[in-house]
Amino acid sequence: MAASGTQGPQAPKLPELLERDPYLAPFERDFQRRYALFYKRLKSIDDNEGGLNKFSKSYKSFGVNQFVDGGVYCKEWAPGAEAVFLTGDFNGWNPFSHPYKKMEYGKWELFIPPGQDGFSPVPHGSKLKRKHRSPKKLKSLRIYESHVGIASPEGKIASYKNFTYNVLPRIRDLGYNCIQLMAVMEHAYYASFGYQVTSFFAASSRYGTPDDLKELIDVAHSMGITVLLDVVHSHASKNSEDGLNKFDGTDSCFFHSGPRGTHRIWDSRLFDYANWEVLRFLLSNLRMWIEDYGFDGFRFDGVTSMLYHDHGIGKEFSGDYNEYFGLDVDEDALCYLMLANHMINFLHPDCITIAEDVSGMPALCRPVAEGGGGFDYRLAMAIPDKWIKIIKELKDEDWNMGNIVYTLTNRRCDEKYIAYAESHDQALVGDKTLAFRLMDAEMYTNMSVFTPLTPVIDRGIQLHKMIRLITHTLGGDGYLNFMGNEFGHPEWLDFPRKGNNESFHYARRQFNLTDDHLLRYKFLNEFDRDMNKLEEKFGWLASPPAFVTEKHESNKVIAFERAGLLFIFNFHPYESYVDYRVGVEVPGKYPFLTV
Repeated sequence: MAASGTQGPQAPKLPELLERDPYLAPFERDFQRRYALFYKRLKSIDDNEGGLNKFSKSYKSFGVNQFVDGGVYCKEWAPGAEAVFLTGDFNGWNPFSHPYKKMEYGKWELFIPPGQDGFSPVPHGSKLKRKHRSPKKLKSLRIYESHVGIASPEGKIASYKNFTYNVLPRIRDLGYNCIQLMAVMEHAYYASFGYQVTSFFAASSRYGTPDDLKELIDVAHSMGITVLLDVVHSHASKNSEDGLNKFDGTDSCFFHSGPRGTHRIWDSRLFDYANWEVLRFLLSNLRMWIEDYGFDGFRFDGVTSMLYHDHGIGKEFSGDYNEYFGLDVDEDALCYLMLANHMINFLHPDCITIAEDVSGMPALCRPVAEGGGGFDYRLAMAIPDKWIKIIKELKDEDWNMGNIVYTLTNRRCDEKYIAYAESHDQALVGDKTLAFRLMDAEMYTNMSVFTPLTPVIDRGIQLHKMIRLITHTLGGDGYLNFMGNEFGHPEWLDFPRKGNNESFHYARRQFNLTDDHLLRYKFLNEFDRDMNKLEEKFGWLASPPAFVTEKHESNKVIAFERAGLLFIFNFHPYESYVDYRVGVEVPGKYPFLTV
């Protein structure tokens, strides 16, 4: 009998993948081996756990769960532990009053009966019930990358409720139909941007309660906005007091033991993706965020680190297919990603998954049935790097139109890409946003509409618009913007830490700048809104890739067609053109659309 949702141990649609990309034919056996490992794990889950549905629902039996009668059932996997105890405010933080009972296979259990009054000894405070269904799977994905804690002009940690009532209406007005929430999984170190996770099943309490987060998602759904979680399954915090590290007192448990279990750059712990209980833990974690909180999918962080035993450290991927099928590929990690995407697609087909992979792993965004990774989208990570390099190193007259077009259109065959001119990575301290690179210190003195429009500000505003529009229209099948960059936020992002005297000054988004009609930030904000509204009307992100008709080096002109629209960009620093002729696929009259 085939495993859940599959047809057998061989990838049934692999021939379609190889026909689409003949250069993958020499690696057919690699694809079959990867799929066979996926099938073997899936069948083992069927045979030993009653199927993927039951296995991935383990979050309802592991951890701390409340019965209908008020009793509390606790279960953990800690194979190296000699004793396990439950402590909390419910027992006055007594470390030994509630011992677990040792069971088979490294598991421990504890049952706490209800009190004499029938109430639970470990109260559960959740009262919120979801009112609005998740939106259907989007065809055109316009993502607003967000961090709840910095989503306010005030110098403090902002809340889920602030985001719900002050930021969501702003996002809807801008025409974004999806938000990607960062730093939601609990993390002890705020300045880690949420990427040093300590509690995988907990929503960060620094922004409010779990119900506050659920309300945020429910209100977003009422606005037709899809909500993605920036999920971190590539590594975990090395904290042992409040994290998974040394959970059972050993160096391993959820992680590889020895040097293999520590990321030498991130200084964090690395999961053992071949371990049965690790698979249960991670798959259940995804299921919990979807079903308990209402998330509509995930952006998987650090996928490159997962895919390779060397984690891609110091490696310059050239695109040679041999780089993706050697012994350096961690096929256990790849198998986990295939299982995760298969589970999500099988149980929640409207959910979306996005891979953050800088390596360019082939077929990562092709169906598992083809031997692929199963993701819906991958981030087009070369695009922001290209824009930074151009602005940083080249004079305007030296911009290469062919090179820009190549970077914006260079992607894997029939794999969907999320294009972006900049994300949170470019906003961090030590780097600069596009607006800051283009206008620099003049943003502090010359953004008032009452000051003369200087050449620096004029050039910066126009190039900011053009870069974002050509990325939006030519760069992929979805679009992403980091909060605040739509109006050219003037400063980098730096979380409170010892190095800045724990200051919140740069850990905020100054929405007040774009709300002030006397400042020129409003022009960038209005352009961003119009750009998204135009995409909503014509749907170029859901259309086939653009047909480029011109990339003229001396004229600095790029022209292309997509979704029935003709786009013409003049990047020349001082030449304007009258009656400029470009070829079109369909002859006729093309009315102007002003953005």
